[in-house]
Amino acid sequence: MQTDNSKITRVYSQEEIQQILHLAISRQNYEGEFSRDQLAEIAAELEISPENLLAAEREWLNQQGELQKRQAFNTYRLGRLKKRFGNYAIVNTFFVLLNLVGAGTLTWSLYILLFWGLGLGLNAWNTFQSDGEDYERDFQKWNRQNQLRQSINSFFNNFLKAW
Repeated sequence: MQTDNSKITRVYSQEEIQQILHLAISRQNYEGEFSRDQLAEIAAELEISPENLLAAEREWLNQQGELQKRQAFNTYRLGRLKKRFGNYAIVNTFFVLLNLVGAGTLTWSLYILLFWGLGLGLNAWNTFQSDGEDYERDFQKWNRQNQLRQSINSFFNNFLKAW
């Protein structure tokens, strides 16, 4: 029994349409970038209202800004971990050498090395955890501090320009 495939209509969900269009656009051999006008034309062809397009664009820009902030926060956390590791290496090298020169063997400096190393290891673990309540709380705190710092810098820059 044969069926006529031309009469079968495939129905796609919204998510499937997004995935298919995403793949089609990524396969397109288009050199360069799309302009805002081209984006509006594509949306019009897909019967997306200008209001919905504008709202989606704003949401996307907000998401990109949030993503950039989180990347900056992760870079800050990694830099802070590197600084702590550097401090650990310098101070513990001094203690180990002091212990070797003073006692001729490693005794008390091993305790400092191990306990501080444990703390540093836990700190490294927390640094590379990028989800959860602790991460979100630390990110929000860092974000508020950055906003405050930017506000203060802006205030002083405006004050100096006016003076």
